[in-house]
Amino acid sequence: MIQTFKVQNVKCGGCASTLKTKLFDTFGDIEVNLTKEPREITLEIDVTQVELLGERLKSLGYPFVGESMGFVDSTSAKAKSFVSCAIGKMNS
Repeated sequence: MIQTFKVQNVKCGGCASTLKTKLFDTFGDIEVNLTKEPREITLEIDVTQVELLGERLKSLGYPFVGESMGFVDSTSAKAKSFVSCAIGKMNS
């Protein structure tokens, strides 16, 4: 089923490139909408994989919007997304 999720910390094409590259092996093609705020990703996903997607997004620094995180986790996610973005820019 095709689903759309709102994600935090996605700022640019570098972030989008990282998401597409790092998640492709597990989830296939992912569309990243950089025109909406908060940013959205759309992909074909089974409901049993949504939790795994959330974990993978969080590990890259792009958690779901509304995900409850403490100060340390939130700061860590922002730092991870900064690094992921830079890597995505270098690889595109």
